[in-house]
Amino acid sequence: MAQKILVVDDERSIADTIAEIISDAGYDVRCCYSGAEAIDILDNFEPNLLLTDVLMPGINGFELALATKRRCSACRLLLFSGQASTAIVAQNFIDIFNKHGYRFELLPKPLHPDALLSKIEEALLQAV
Repeated sequence: MAQKILVVDDERSIADTIAEIISDAGYDVRCCYSGAEAIDILDNFEPNLLLTDVLMPGINGFELALATKRRCSACRLLLFSGQASTAIVAQNFIDIFNKHGYRFELLPKPLHPDALLSKIEEALLQAV
C-alpha cells in the first residue's frame, strides 16, 4: 500500500502541482487549500506525511502541523515557505514543537521536484 501524503497550500496552482508530482511518484495524495480544509480531511484520511505551506490565512502551517500530530501521532511533518518572514513566525512554534517532541523540517519554496521527493523519502524513513 502506498504511503499517504496530505498536501496543503492556499495557492491552488502550487498545491495541485505538488500533489501531481507526488502522485506520479506513487504516493496516495490528498490535496487541499486551507488549514481548516486539511483538518476536515484528517477525519477520513490519516496521512503518513503532512506537507504544508506555513503562511496561510486562518490556520497557518504550524498550527495545522500541531493539530495533525494530535490526531495522527505517527505523521511526519514537512513545512515549506517562500516567505523570508517565516523565520519570525517559526520561532514562536519551535518551542511548542520541541516541548511535545515533534520534529519538522522547513523547506524553501520553490523546491525542485527531485529535491522535494528526496525530502519526502527522508521524512518517511525517520522514526516518529
